Amino acid sequence: MAWLTRLWLAGIAFSSAGLTFASVPDTQSAASLHAKYASLAEQLHHNPFRRPLSLDSAESSSDLKGDIYALVNYPFPTVSAALNGPEQWCDVLILHINTKYCRATTDASTTALAVSIGKKTPQPLKEAYPIEFSYRVAAATAKYLDIQLDAQEGPLSTRNYRIQLQAVPVGNGQTFLHLTYSYDYGMVGRLAMKSYLATRGSGKVGFTRTGKQSSGQPEHIGGMRGVVERNTMRYYLAIDAYLGALATAPPLQLQKRLQSWFSATEQYPRQLREVDRAAYMDMKRSEYLRQQTSQ
Repeated sequence: MAWLTRLWLAGIAFSSAGLTFASVPDTQSAASLHAKYASLAEQLHHNPFRRPLSLDSAESSSDLKGDIYALVNYPFPTVSAALNGPEQWCDVLILHINTKYCRATTDASTTALAVSIGKKTPQPLKEAYPIEFSYRVAAATAKYLDIQLDAQEGPLSTRNYRIQLQAVPVGNGQTFLHLTYSYDYGMVGRLAMKSYLATRGSGKVGFTRTGKQSSGQPEHIGGMRGVVERNTMRYYLAIDAYLGALATAPPLQLQKRLQSWFSATEQYPRQLREVDRAAYMDMKRSEYLRQQTSQ
């Protein structure tokens, strides 16, 4: 069963489509996101994350989904320009501890991201799991951004991966983001995850609070929802770290992104601590250099 666990862990990532641009503003989606921002006003300012952020997750018999809503202190034009490009997304995704490689390619009709997902430690690329994601700009206007990464198939009967980022301006030089991370799974995937959760993942938890321990410390959700919450947060922190490094001189941006991502994960050691800073930095510098070469 160990091979099932390795392949499942290698396959936790994104989702499918082609490259298109919205010809008119997606006013309904933008309005819905503004309404969500208004409804979360209190929660964004009073939460356990120590940042203006809300996280939700859902599990059914065949799929998992995580949603993060967050307010960031970057103007919408900055956010839109920074995240409206496949190469930029590779620079975002490589920050995630499980991403071993990402390369964008474009032909006449589609843009794809060749991504390899693997362990949380250094790993030869041939041992990582390759997944191809399509990159789609569903909307890119002066008031709304919608980027979608999709993969039809993953390992162990997983399918329909999606990472979707939506953004709207909300004034005061700030932008409201919605990140969705989801995928479907079959019986093989469920068995692999159960094996992982019964062994190496038995003590891992997510962020949703489910009660209090006798000591008064909060209890957090575990299981498959815990898995999807941890990875949704890792992807969000990668986006935030990428945006935060834009003002840094280009030769120093990679170092800034890596340091920022790791520091952000250390705010949530119960959920996200996997390796120490030096190990993460060394691994990611090597993986980033590998990402710049043709494979």
